[in-house]
Amino acid sequence: MGNEWKEFELGQVLGVVTNSYKPNENEVLPYLGLEHIEQGTLRLSGIGVSTDVISNKYRFESNDILFGKLRPYFRKVYRPSFSGVCSTDIMVLRTKDCNIADQSFLFYVIASKRFIDMAITSSKGTKMPRADWNHLKKMAIKLPTIKIQQKIASILSAFDDKIEINNEMNKTIEEMAQAMFKHWFIEFEFPNENGEPYKSNGGEFEESELGPVPKGWKVKALDEIADFLNGLAMQKYRPEDENDYLPVLKIRELKQGVTLSDSDKCSANIDPKYIVDDGDVIFSWSGSLEVRIWCGGKAGLNQHLFKVTSNKYPEWFYYHWIKHHLNDFRRIAEDKTTTMGHIKREHLSQAKVIVPDDERLKEFNKAISPLIEFYISNGKEVKILSQLRDTLLPKLISGGIRVM
Repeated sequence: MGNEWKEFELGQVLGVVTNSYKPNENEVLPYLGLEHIEQGTLRLSGIGVSTDVISNKYRFESNDILFGKLRPYFRKVYRPSFSGVCSTDIMVLRTKDCNIADQSFLFYVIASKRFIDMAITSSKGTKMPRADWNHLKKMAIKLPTIKIQQKIASILSAFDDKIEINNEMNKTIEEMAQAMFKHWFIEFEFPNENGEPYKSNGGEFEESELGPVPKGWKVKALDEIADFLNGLAMQKYRPEDENDYLPVLKIRELKQGVTLSDSDKCSANIDPKYIVDDGDVIFSWSGSLEVRIWCGGKAGLNQHLFKVTSNKYPEWFYYHWIKHHLNDFRRIAEDKTTTMGHIKREHLSQAKVIVPDDERLKEFNKAISPLIEFYISNGKEVKILSQLRDTLLPKLISGGIRVM
């Protein structure tokens, strides 16, 4: 590896920060719990506020390394660009000497499979294992010069920056498409033949079971405009060959938009209709009710998830109508006395949608389809970038790929 790489114990260059904080009424700070850090992606799923909690928390600063020590096999690692407080189930790690070890480089060391594997090995407890820093700090690592560390970190950070840009772009696309859908199908202010808002400019309406709708439009049930295919109990369809399989798409994967290395595996030879691919609309009807245009690659559809398709209507149309009814579906699920709240197919029949005439639908499709295509393209690129980053990461931080 050459003399420029020197060996250290991790605890020599990285320390645990335990600055505690108890919320008060006069100061509201961003709060991160384990639930806010996505599993395996190095991203956040959301942010809380410090007043949401009453127990002591840890303070963290921008660019600190946050590592979820509870059940470390979840690989919950994040590097915030802001300061705040976090759960005591999260280790706050910070370099001891920035002249020896670059904080961003060490972030990728903590995110590496080698570190995660060691954290799993060091865990204490059976039901709720916790990583042990006293064991982890003895991990041997090799560091090049600060300049090389910074170059390596910048290469890996470039992947994360592009992933973040794509995700932010997709949030904007989602908001735009949602606003257009509401403007056209809820407020009926789509452009008339003169390019003016239909309802505000004297558009013709007729009565329906949902009240006045544009003339020629119909009211249908949600399950009339799309087919809802429930997934399989994938534990019955194990891979015949350990090298030929599909990851299983469950609710966890749906929420994060990706399958992970620890996702369940199923046979690649299942009925093709149960194989999910990029651009499919997936709706979880049990537990955590979510709907997403999937961009995480081929996977096997697990039970409790619907793959939603239609031979007549474009995906954006039934996707947004599911989103329109999602809060109602969640309320129905919450009212269930079982531990796994859910909806039934009868609820799909009870959920009504408004369907335009064919010509108007074609006009809408011309406007929205390019947005959805761009959304799917961005999502697919995120998956590729994440895979490339995780492939390069161990080679770069170990010197397997030399950076000059």
